[in-house]
Amino acid sequence: MKSFFHYFTVLVVSITILSCKQSKQEPTATETTPKDVVFFTPNPQKVKKQEIKTLEVGAKAPDFKLPGVDGKYHTLSEYTSDVLVILFTCNHCPTAQAYEDRVITFVDDYKDKNVELIAISSNSILGLLPEELGYSDLGDSFEDMKVRVEEKGYNFPYLYDGDTQEVALKYGPVATPHIFVFDKTRNLQYVGRLDGTEKPGTANAEDLRNAVDALLSGASPEVQKTKTFGCSTKWGWKFENKVKADIEWKQKPVELTRINEAGIKTLLKNVDSKKLRLLNIWATWCGPCRIEYPEFVNIQRMFAWRDLEFISLSADNLKSEAKALEFLKNNYSAVENYIFENEDKYALIEAIDPDWDGALPYTLLIEPNGNIAWTHQGEVDFRELKKVIVEHDMIGRYY
Repeated sequence: MKSFFHYFTVLVVSITILSCKQSKQEPTATETTPKDVVFFTPNPQKVKKQEIKTLEVGAKAPDFKLPGVDGKYHTLSEYTSDVLVILFTCNHCPTAQAYEDRVITFVDDYKDKNVELIAISSNSILGLLPEELGYSDLGDSFEDMKVRVEEKGYNFPYLYDGDTQEVALKYGPVATPHIFVFDKTRNLQYVGRLDGTEKPGTANAEDLRNAVDALLSGASPEVQKTKTFGCSTKWGWKFENKVKADIEWKQKPVELTRINEAGIKTLLKNVDSKKLRLLNIWATWCGPCRIEYPEFVNIQRMFAWRDLEFISLSADNLKSEAKALEFLKNNYSAVENYIFENEDKYALIEAIDPDWDGALPYTLLIEPNGNIAWTHQGEVDFRELKKVIVEHDMIGRYY
């Protein structure tokens, strides 16, 4: 006869195996993953090029299972409202940003009318160039989506489809934003724009509201399909454009020019460029300077075609001029690069900013009239800096 200990051991092992199996299950829409557990790791993949067809009016809503920024997986079946609105959008697109507040207001206005709205970001970051981010402080990564939700206070789920774009391929959004409105049986009843005017404050998602109001009254929308305006969907087969742009940038010449106190003061007056001037003072012997420098080059690529220019100023001694140039070339710093020609570093400090105590790195954002819009001593928080740039009156988030 088997002992009590034997049966007790079998019971404990069985419970342990069951617990391990349950722990491997993905969190559902009603379960939130603990903050110290990673429930999803993004893995953007190249996607085979194919023809994109936008879902036709009358078609059933394709099923999906996508991770949300709230730490949950979401599926189509969990949404049981009379009307379901699926919005394909993203972080970086100026049109998408122009409609953010209208979407938030819409959700507030219809939250007690059995209407649900979910947003899906399907852009592949593999096909997103730095030059396409000139209207934003954020890209379209899953981590950047979390930041957008927190900063804007989204009152709706924000789901990620940027790895394989499987859901976008089924729905066929051509631009951001692109709206799909489904009735109780999840048949598509409206597809297109939110309204006809992009500029914030000039419209209130009238096309979307008209479609939803019609469905709530038991009727079909008078208009069921419109065109939509915005940034094209960044498909995972468009990575060749990014590769080409990177190669072209790396082929640009990199030079280093000597500058004196008078030249620095001219830079600070900024009367010649008619652009915001981002000036970073750095040195090859400064560890934080070297670490953060590539991101300044990225900012140049993001905003150069708008009203911003990045200029670098090396505080190295002239005996390290060749070393400084080598560093700049290795970082593809195809901008105006200067090195202070005076060995007296205190002269450099006084020429730049008498209030600066001389610690590197040091960064300034200078307006065309010479007004200093922003300064920072030490390593830069680039999320903060990009936000300062894009929200400046000379730049802006919208067309």
